[in-house]
Amino acid sequence: MAKQQFKTTIKCAGCLEKVTPFMNEKLTSEEWSVDIFTPSKILTVDSDKLTIEEIESTVKQAGFQIERIEE
Repeated sequence: MAKQQFKTTIKCAGCLEKVTPFMNEKLTSEEWSVDIFTPSKILTVDSDKLTIEEIESTVKQAGFQIERIEE
């Protein structure tokens, strides 16, 4: 799987702190990041460990909305 990007509702450092344990349970911190300073709050995943559906499910479990950005 190539690098995937998603729009999210992870808006601030507090939100990032909330989603981190969910993401780190499945990926290393080097495999994912969220740019909370862009309007779309872009989550970037650079790993082949999870499917798109698994990434979306993990973010939703943390309480946030997520939408894949189609290239």
